[in-house]
Amino acid sequence: MKNEFLAKAKENLAAAKICSENGLYNACANRAYYSALQAAVVALAHKGIRRDRIDHARVQADFSGELIKRRKIYPARLKSYLSDMQFIRDKADYTDKSISRKIAERMLSKLEELVVL
Repeated sequence: MKNEFLAKAKENLAAAKICSENGLYNACANRAYYSALQAAVVALAHKGIRRDRIDHARVQADFSGELIKRRKIYPARLKSYLSDMQFIRDKADYTDKSISRKIAERMLSKLEELVVL
């Protein structure tokens, strides 16, 4: 499972970068979020935390609660990354607002911290 999700996280990271480079910032936000979510699933699985089904809220809570707060494996600055990125992805996907280049670049920066976990 870990290898498959890591491959997906890296693929979505590459897609997010391509989207950003081509001015497709809403698509960048979408792919960046899913890459981050998949990277978190990998990090959790690496520490023995697996779920039968990928639930966004559960992955976010487990990553923050277990790997950051409880076990202190990852730095506290990563605590809100997943929820912040989902908020931006939701804005890109479900509202009439668009994501700016600056926001997309911030997401990619955060994403690169998560995917190399």
